[in-house]
Amino acid sequence: MSDAIDLAALPHDFRWGTATSAYQIEGAVAEDGRSPSIWDTFSHTPGKIDNDDHGDTACDHYHRWRADVALMSRLGLNAYRLSIAWPRVMPDGDGLVNPKGLDFYDELIDGLLAAGITPSVTLYHWDLPQALQDRGGWPERETAEHFAAYASVVAERLGDRVSHWTTLNEPSCSAWIGHLEGKMAPGLTDLTAAVRASYHLLLGHGLSAQAIRAATSGAEVGIVNNLSTVFPASDSPEDEAAARRHDGHVNRWWLDPVHGRGFPADMREVYGVDLPERPGDLDIIAAPLDWLGLNYYFPATVADDPAGPVPHARSVRRPDVTRTGMDWEIDASGIETLLLRLTHEYGARKLYVTENGSAFPDTVGPDGTVDDPERQDYLVGHLAACASAARKGAPLAGYFAWSLLDNFEWAYGYAKRFGLVHVDYATQARTIKGSGHRYADIVRAHGELGRGAA
Repeated sequence: MSDAIDLAALPHDFRWGTATSAYQIEGAVAEDGRSPSIWDTFSHTPGKIDNDDHGDTACDHYHRWRADVALMSRLGLNAYRLSIAWPRVMPDGDGLVNPKGLDFYDELIDGLLAAGITPSVTLYHWDLPQALQDRGGWPERETAEHFAAYASVVAERLGDRVSHWTTLNEPSCSAWIGHLEGKMAPGLTDLTAAVRASYHLLLGHGLSAQAIRAATSGAEVGIVNNLSTVFPASDSPEDEAAARRHDGHVNRWWLDPVHGRGFPADMREVYGVDLPERPGDLDIIAAPLDWLGLNYYFPATVADDPAGPVPHARSVRRPDVTRTGMDWEIDASGIETLLLRLTHEYGARKLYVTENGSAFPDTVGPDGTVDDPERQDYLVGHLAACASAARKGAPLAGYFAWSLLDNFEWAYGYAKRFGLVHVDYATQARTIKGSGHRYADIVRAHGELGRGAA
């Protein structure tokens, strides 16, 4: 029940939203001048995606965005986190700008604002133009420089109506899963390329933060990281050291540099790869943050694995723990722990939960409804933990549920459903699930609490 959430701990102007990303929902991959991204290439490579799915149509949001904005209004949302498709705006990754690509986002932003929904714009959610990948991709410094130029173009066009900007979404996934594990685009398994990509992603963050602020006044710029609480599988010194390495790999490598601490020395040693550093880079990477975004899904329990790939820490499956349809462990306390860590260890001035959600095998009932009690429990439990963190001093300013719609779930294709709204991919029919209605009730209850206090 929503009364399990300490809604009074959340500020009266709290942003209640949902999040999506361009490749996962837009479709229209070859329309109006859009060029291929690395995810178009990867998803059309046989064997890379479950069921050989791809994002060619996805949720057809490119043509149905007005109906999707209407769904947000029905849910009572006051914010929406979307991403811009770089290959839709600059098909070659640099150089010429595609006017029709910008026009699409221009109309979408206007539609959101007309509905009373504040747009939160992410500039990079993994869809690098394939043209730039062909020239080396994120392991090359010029990609970071092109990203800043692209950020400037978007900010100049939308900055009169958009103030909330995300540079990168989950750069750890781009670098480690895309370049080290090979499970996401561009599908490489090269430690040197992965480390270089990690460096240039964060350099791109800093350069694009500068570009956004130069292009528009009043911009609030942040970065979004996917973080996990990390626990050793035992109290042995080896497992405790493995947990420290895993924390460095998924958390500290991404947090320390943007907070002016440089890249963690212990992880530099673990990776054994020289960083492509130039004088002044660390200052650029540590561009001031107006806010910090947390994506949280699950904790990690790890054991020492000296012969395994970096960071030489093996995930351990704990028995008798409830899991989502992704086989991810459910631990709502982790989101509170991380919000407080970002507050106290990194001095965050403003925090947003920019993604949080769960996949379960939903079915449409005979009466046309989608009942998803497990997702509802997940949502309420994690929101309760967020409110607890806020009560303890975390400067939490908003929560964006992942996701508005069932969508293309990367390497899992369409089999995994995270949406508060069910999508029938054959007909594109949308149905608000029980979790969507529960979320709307929570949003409404918070609003009524604020009006009562006034």
